[in-house]
Amino acid sequence: MTDRTPPTDAQLIELCSKLPSHDREGQIFWRLRLQMGQSHLRYLLTNARLRTALVVGLSLFFWFGLFALFYKGFDFVIKYVESPGSRYHSETMLFVFPLFFLSLQVMLIFSSGIILYGGLYPSRETAFLMTLPVRDERLVFYRFQESLVFSSWGFFLLASPMLLAYGLVAKAPWYYYAYMLPLMASFAYIPCTIGAICCLLLIYRLPNLRRIAVGVAALGIIVVAYQSIWNTLEFSETEFLGNSWFKDTLKRFRFARGEWLPSTWLSNALICAVRQSPNNPRDLPWLEAGKYLVVLVSNALVLHLAFMWLGKRCFRTSYWELHSRRAKKPKLTLAWVDRAAAFLLRPFPVQTKLLIMKDLRLFRRDPVQWSQFLIFFGLLLLYFANVDRFRQHKSDINVLTWVNIVSFLNLAVVGLILSTFTTRFIYPLISLEGRRFWILSRLPVERDTILWGKFLFAACGSWLPCAALVGISDVMLDVSFMVVAVHQLICLLLCLGLAGMAVGFGAMMPNFREQSPSKIAAGFGGTLNLVLSALYIMAVVLMTALPCHFYLLAGKAEMPPKLLQPQYLRFWLMLGILASMILAAIVTILPLRGGLKAFRRLEV
Repeated sequence: MTDRTPPTDAQLIELCSKLPSHDREGQIFWRLRLQMGQSHLRYLLTNARLRTALVVGLSLFFWFGLFALFYKGFDFVIKYVESPGSRYHSETMLFVFPLFFLSLQVMLIFSSGIILYGGLYPSRETAFLMTLPVRDERLVFYRFQESLVFSSWGFFLLASPMLLAYGLVAKAPWYYYAYMLPLMASFAYIPCTIGAICCLLLIYRLPNLRRIAVGVAALGIIVVAYQSIWNTLEFSETEFLGNSWFKDTLKRFRFARGEWLPSTWLSNALICAVRQSPNNPRDLPWLEAGKYLVVLVSNALVLHLAFMWLGKRCFRTSYWELHSRRAKKPKLTLAWVDRAAAFLLRPFPVQTKLLIMKDLRLFRRDPVQWSQFLIFFGLLLLYFANVDRFRQHKSDINVLTWVNIVSFLNLAVVGLILSTFTTRFIYPLISLEGRRFWILSRLPVERDTILWGKFLFAACGSWLPCAALVGISDVMLDVSFMVVAVHQLICLLLCLGLAGMAVGFGAMMPNFREQSPSKIAAGFGGTLNLVLSALYIMAVVLMTALPCHFYLLAGKAEMPPKLLQPQYLRFWLMLGILASMILAAIVTILPLRGGLKAFRRLEV
């Protein structure tokens, strides 16, 4: 009877007084994270040395490749524009840096919000931590640290070689390098915190309408982007690629240089820090750059406090409201999407068709997946629908050259975005089956059929939108039929190769203990898949773009060089297509073959 008596207020106060303080609680969580990191690193160095070395080597190759590219680009700017500190140099860099960092800023907001949602609300680890005497804001911050790392590592991978190359080319003083890391860290923290705050508010206020809210936000971004792209690409009658054209273009991108944007603060800080300190005692570049660093850090700290306050105030309420809402009554009829998919999948065996439809239903029921798909492919569609401006001056050989280059760059962009989706959503498919995998293993379905079903789902599901986007780009650019045919063939090869790598590597390196697809994709297998996918895309596009480009120029130019005769270039074009098909077969078959072997031996 005594054990069932509720504690008195004095007992509760005494019990609470024994709980660790804020600082002690933070130290405990940091120690936990440190021990987990050491254990994971020890496991990688003892059981996965080859994979670790391969991923580190490919990442370094990618980093140095970007560094070389940026070094050449900045060297061109400084050589043909002006040196740092001059007016035209500042105007040029104020066009490049804000646009680049603004794009990353928007992506960081969405990425951190989506990753935090996956790690905070559906996670079993969060449910376990909520049974412990842990403060809500500490728990939320603990999960936010993971979303911060997983969402911002790509930013550091892209920005670090660019800023280092800029400093070396511009012969920046020492304080430029001293400011570089704090500037990058404080800048990345701001959009990540904004995305986390939006995630908390969305689940707190609209737990039942989160899909509609995400869809409305995606639609709003597309509308704003459409207006921006339309205003940007609306050329006047000025000389194409001339001085007036560049001035008009600079004016059209003024929206990226707003003084209230963190991307502008970071750009201004870099441009100030790269200047040498003159003899004028009133002109102190290191002080001007330091002021922008203070602005970035102070805003990051304010957002951090706001995020912690929101975590304390609304996390637990939003968590229980989300998990205690009434389940929807299941529909007994198929949705029109399922009926359309069943009609299109009639040529496949029944078991394969049902497995593909299962993955399709999981995709359309997950707003995290289809919202990102809608945003990125919607933006590409808006961009491709406006590239017909190049047709206005197509009689010019220079414009014709740009048209061909832009058409292949559009193809490469579609492939790179597709590689991020196959890494983010297709690669974790096997791992996400997790503890439910025993259900599939008990079905009268061979394991090979399960894997082939995921490959066909990825390849067919990605080929339709990619082929449509590339086709729209080619139609708007009015390229020749030969280029259209080459693009469609390369697009098909990219979809097959990327789907084969994602499914094969996902079966070879499953992670059934992790629930978050972003963490699975950010692991070694996902990173390896992403790096190899990028290299595969660049190889396939270059092998066909270069001979196709020279072939078109040889047919249009008045005096082609002897080695650029159409008969030679036709041979090189066919050779490039054949090499691309062989490479696509290798990257499709080898990972799938390894994945099938590993999947047959898998014990769950």
